[in-house]
Amino acid sequence: MSNPIYTSPDDAEAAFSAALARADIDGMMSVWSEDEEVVCVHPGSIRLVGLVAIRESWRQLFASGSRINVSISHPVRWVSVMTAVHTLQQHVHVEGDDRLHPPIIATNVFTRGALGWRMVMHHASLAPDMDSLHSNDTPHVVH
Repeated sequence: MSNPIYTSPDDAEAAFSAALARADIDGMMSVWSEDEEVVCVHPGSIRLVGLVAIRESWRQLFASGSRINVSISHPVRWVSVMTAVHTLQQHVHVEGDDRLHPPIIATNVFTRGALGWRMVMHHASLAPDMDSLHSNDTPHVVH
């Protein structure tokens, strides 16, 4: 089976979300660039470098049997001829779990090549608790 050609970074990002919702490892990996320098950081996890490590992380997540639906809000997109950077909030709902999960802030980086747009980086982290951030007078800049 040949990999699809994503004609825009938005198409690649939509395929990423759809594969996540279906727990589809082949669909997920079809979005990623075949470059070995790809990077993935799941919320609260270590940095994964390379397709083997990234595939295994998604395989483990999907093997849990949990279905994950993600809705996106507050997108900010920067696109040039060969590179696109999307930063957004992801609101995650796990089937069978009625808890309200905090939003996730994600950055997705895509590059354009001979086979269309592909993801080279996905970095996701939990959004800070805004109530506690506003409750004290300390600066909120880490670096």
